[in-house]
Amino acid sequence: MADQIVVLERGRVIAQGTHAQLMAEGGLYRELWELQASAYGTPPVPRPRTP
Repeated sequence: MADQIVVLERGRVIAQGTHAQLMAEGGLYRELWELQASAYGTPPVPRPRTP
């Protein structure tokens, strides 16, 4: 429910955007979100297809 999410790794900003943008990007945010969601039995979000 955030307008903007900032992802930090070792004190540095590595990504920022909305949930949808960060999920589409992949990377650490998506990895952590899927790890947390799996604990609640939430199915993974389909990854966007790349041409």
